[in-house]
Amino acid sequence: MKKPPSLATAMTPFPYAVDHNASLEFAQQLMQQHDVRHLPVTEEHGLVGLITERDMRSVERQHSGLSAKRELTVNDAYIADPYIVDLHESLDNVLMTMAERHIGSAIVTKSGKLVGMFTAVDACRCFGEFLREHFPHAEGDDDVA
Repeated sequence: MKKPPSLATAMTPFPYAVDHNASLEFAQQLMQQHDVRHLPVTEEHGLVGLITERDMRSVERQHSGLSAKRELTVNDAYIADPYIVDLHESLDNVLMTMAERHIGSAIVTKSGKLVGMFTAVDACRCFGEFLREHFPHAEGDDDVA
């Protein structure tokens, strides 16, 4: 009987995180620099939440009509209590939990330390690779419609 793959086989590994007091502008630059749309949020090196591009756009829209008395920070937009999962968790368990809870990402840790992210995009890539491996296309039929 085959053992299901672990999350480690499908996640996006990276050490990027942003401090909760950082400006939204800095978080956006970090996301662009590393081509990611999710960043774990830390406070004094401890994991406290998650911020996404969508969260930032939403907060910026909410504050766009107000006179800016202060710069918006990650603290204004991050999601507390994100889905955090261990690196060695079974991939099927993570996928089912994400589907049941209607969430698009998981922060991946090993021994409590940040090691990466697993997002819906990672799930789609992983499933696409699985399908191609098990149902190969005919020669020259790899074009995406």
